[in-house]
Amino acid sequence: MKKFELLAASALALAVAVPATAQTAPATPPADAQADTDYQSANDIVVTATRRNETIQSVPVAITAVSKELLENANVQDIRGLEQLAPSLQSSTGQSSATGTTLYIRGITTGGDNPGFEPAVGVFIDGVFRARAGVAISELPELERVEILRGPQGTLFGRNTSAGALSIFTARPEFTLGGYAAATYGNYDSMELRGAITGPVSEQLALRFDGTWRKRDGYIKDANSNRRFNDVDRFSLRGQALYDTTDLTVRLIADYYETDEQCCGAVSGVRGAFAPLIQGIAGAQGRTGLYTGPTSDRTMAVSPNRDLGERVRDWGGSAEINWNVSDSTTLTSITAYRDWRALRNQDIDFSGIDRAYREGYRTRLKDFTQELRLQGSALDGKLDWLVGGFYLNESNQLRDTVRFGNDGNRYVDSIFNALAGPSFGGSVQFFGSLGASVPTPGAVFLNPAVPNALPALQAVYGATLAPLVGCFRAQAGTAPSSLCVIPGFPSAPIPGLAALAASPLPAVAAGQGNNNDNFNVKTNAIALFTHNIINVTDNLSLTLGARWNHEKKDLTASINNNTGSCGFFDQLRAGNAAATAYANVLRQLGLFNNLFLLACNPAVNTEFNGNYTHDRSENKITGTVKVAYKFSPDILGYASYDRGYKSGGYNLDQATFDSVLLGGNGPQGSDLAFRNESVDAFEIGVKSKFSRAFTLNVAGFYQKFKDLQSLVFSGTNFVVQNVPLTISKGVEAEATIQPVRELIVRLGYSYIDAKYDPSRSLAGTPLQGQEGRQIQNQPKHTVSLASTWTPRLSGDVNGLLHIDMRYNSEVNISSGTPNALTGRTPLFNQGYPLIGARIGVQSADRSKSLEFFVENLTNQYYHVTGFAVPEQTGNIAAYPSMPRFYGVTARFGF
Repeated sequence: MKKFELLAASALALAVAVPATAQTAPATPPADAQADTDYQSANDIVVTATRRNETIQSVPVAITAVSKELLENANVQDIRGLEQLAPSLQSSTGQSSATGTTLYIRGITTGGDNPGFEPAVGVFIDGVFRARAGVAISELPELERVEILRGPQGTLFGRNTSAGALSIFTARPEFTLGGYAAATYGNYDSMELRGAITGPVSEQLALRFDGTWRKRDGYIKDANSNRRFNDVDRFSLRGQALYDTTDLTVRLIADYYETDEQCCGAVSGVRGAFAPLIQGIAGAQGRTGLYTGPTSDRTMAVSPNRDLGERVRDWGGSAEINWNVSDSTTLTSITAYRDWRALRNQDIDFSGIDRAYREGYRTRLKDFTQELRLQGSALDGKLDWLVGGFYLNESNQLRDTVRFGNDGNRYVDSIFNALAGPSFGGSVQFFGSLGASVPTPGAVFLNPAVPNALPALQAVYGATLAPLVGCFRAQAGTAPSSLCVIPGFPSAPIPGLAALAASPLPAVAAGQGNNNDNFNVKTNAIALFTHNIINVTDNLSLTLGARWNHEKKDLTASINNNTGSCGFFDQLRAGNAAATAYANVLRQLGLFNNLFLLACNPAVNTEFNGNYTHDRSENKITGTVKVAYKFSPDILGYASYDRGYKSGGYNLDQATFDSVLLGGNGPQGSDLAFRNESVDAFEIGVKSKFSRAFTLNVAGFYQKFKDLQSLVFSGTNFVVQNVPLTISKGVEAEATIQPVRELIVRLGYSYIDAKYDPSRSLAGTPLQGQEGRQIQNQPKHTVSLASTWTPRLSGDVNGLLHIDMRYNSEVNISSGTPNALTGRTPLFNQGYPLIGARIGVQSADRSKSLEFFVENLTNQYYHVTGFAVPEQTGNIAAYPSMPRFYGVTARFGF
C-alpha cells in the first residue's frame, strides 16, 4: 500500500511540477537511499494554533502553515505576499499602504482608509497582537513559519479575529554562532540588503540582530510630470535576547521600522458624466485631468502641486516568559508595547485638477498588551487544560486635513454650468470662478430683461416656474408683491435678498477646510478565557473553550473647519431671512442639495465645528466546541462550532455626522459610533496523511455574520454600515506532496460563497441591490500551487527550481447593479493567474545561494480594488496591480 501511495503522490507531483529524473526503486534500497529517507517531511510542520505544540495533521483546526523555506522561495517580504500561498487568504491595499491595507479570510474583512476600523483578521507577530493590518505590513525579518487560521478564533486569539488570524513566528536567537548577509538587485532599480547575526553570550543567554534595507522606484507614472508613485524606501532593525534554562525561558524583542515613500496611486478605471468637466478644467491649465489610456499602463493624473507622500515610524518591544511551574504545568506571560505613527499627503480628487487634497494627515497608535496563560494536564493526560487573561490599553490619535485646492470653486461652478447652464439661458455659476459675465441663478431670476419663465426652465419645471420667479422677485423687492400669486407664499420684501441673489456666494480659498480635525479614541479591553481538550478515548477528543470579553472606548473629537464656501449655509442655519428665501427657491429648482454637498461637503462642513465626546462599552461571550475523532493513525475527522466577535468602534471622519440642512438632527458624538459584529461558524473537516509523502486536508464551513461592519460609499462620503446578516460558506482543500526529499508540491483550492443575505432588505442604504450578490472583490474559486525542486548537482551544491501560482476567478470590483447579461459591474476583474518563480544554486544547508527570481511572470494586470470617486458621478478609480518584478539575490551564511 505504501509503495502505491508513494507512486501515486509522485505521479501527481510530476504532473504539476518540473520533472525530476525518474528512478525505479530497487527491492532493497542502497544505503545512501535509505539515508535519504531520513529527513523531516514538509507534512510534519509543528504549529501552535491551540497554544500547544502539535503537528498540523493532528490539530482539529482549519490552518495553513507555511515553512521558512517556502516563504523565502516565494519572496514573501510582508504579510501581503502570503496570499500567493494560501487560497482562502486575500489582501488589498487602498489609499494608503499604512492605513488602507486589509486582509480577507473566507471572503470577510473590514476595509477602509480609517484607523477607527479594527481588523476582522487578527495579526500576531511572535505572540503580540498588532492592532491594525497596516501596522503589521513592515518588512519581515527571517521567519520560522507562518500559520493562517481560517474562521473565528475568538477563544484563544481574542478580540477582532472574527474572520481568522495570522500568526507569524520569527527566527529565534541560537546558541551556536551563525548569521547571513544577502543582497538583491532587480528591475525598477530595486536594491535590498538583509542580514542577521546570532550566537551565545553564555550557556544560557543568546542574542540575535536582524536588519533590512530596501529601495525601489515606483511603477505608477504621473501623466502630468515625470514623477512615479508606489515606490519603496524602508528599513528595519531588530534585536533579540533569549535566556534559556531547564525550567525558564525569557525572550526579549525590540524593533524599529521606518518608511518614506509615495503611496498609493489610483488609475482611472471608469469615467462618468463629470469626466469631460475634469478634462476641460485641467486642459485649460495645460494638464491632463484623467488619463484615458488602458489601466494596464499604470498611469494616473495628479495635480503638480500635490503628492502622495507617506512616512511611517514603528517601534516596540516585547517580553515572553515561559516557566515550567511543575512537570505538568506551564505559565506563559507576553508583555508588549507598540508605538506606530504615519504622516501622509494625498491628492484626494484622484485627478489632474486641484479640487481637494490632504496635507500633514497624521495618525498614531500606541498599544500596551499583556497576556497570561497557565496550562497543563490532569487526570493522567485525559484533560489538557488552559486558562488565561488578556489586557489591552490603546490610544488611537488622528489628525485629518481635508482641504480645498486652487480649483475648488471652479469645479463646482463648472458642474452647475454644464448641468443647469442651458436651462438658465446658456450659462450659470454660484461662486464667480467662471468670470463676471456668467450670472448666478439668482441674478438670472432678478434680471428684468429675462422673462418670468425661461423657455428652457419652463420645459423642466412647467407651469410652477413663473409663479415661483414672481414671488422671488417680490421678496427681493424688484417686483410688486401682487406678482406673487402662490397662495401662502411670503411676498413681503426681504432685506438683503436682492444683493445675495445677484452676487456670487462666498467662495472657498485654497487651503481652507479641515484646520484641523483631531480625534482620539482610548480603548481598554479585558478578557478571561479557558480552552480545554478532553481526551475521551485514545481516538476521541472534545474541545471546550470560552472567553469573556469586556471593552470600553472613549472618544474625544475636536472639529475645526474654515471652509469659506460654507458661509451661505452658515447664514441659513442661523436663520438669516435672505439666505432662507434664496435656499427655498434653490430647493424648488432641485439645486440646493447638490450645491450644499459640493460647496460645503460633509468632510469640511463648518456646521460640524465643535468638541465632541462619547463612550461605549460592551461585554461579549465567545467560545468554541470541537469534536475530533481519529479514524486511524493517518485520518482525523472533526466538527466544530465557534462564536466570534469584533468590537464596535468609531468612524473617525466628520463626514459621518448628519446635517440639519438635510433633515438630520445635527452633529453628535454618537453619530460616529458603529456596532460590534458577531459570527456563528460551523465547520467539518478531514485531515489525512496517507504517508509522509502525501497529505490531503479538506474543510467545509458555514459562517453567519450578524451586523458585519462594512465601509460603504453613500454618494458623498464613506460611512460604516452594519449589515444585518451576511453568509460565508464554502469548501477548502489543501494537499502537500513530497515523494522525495528534493521535491515538494503544495496545492490549494477554495470555493467561497460570501454574500449579503438575500432575505434581508438593504433598501435605502448604500448597499441597496447587493442582496444575494457575492461580496465585492471576493473570488468564488481560488487555486494555489507552490512547487520546489532542489536536485543535488554536486557534493555540497543543490539546484533550486521553484514556481508558485495563484488563480482567482472573476470578481466585481465596483458596486452598483450588474449588467443583466454579463453579471458584471462597471469595474471588474476577469479570472487571472499570478505566477512567480525562482531558479538558482544553493549549498546543501541553504546558507549560501545565488538565485534569480521573478514575480508576476506574465506581467498580469488586475485591479487590486476600486472605489467610486467622491463628487465625480460615474467616475471609478482603481488601484493597479504590481507589474513584473525580477532580479537576482546572493546570500552568504555562516
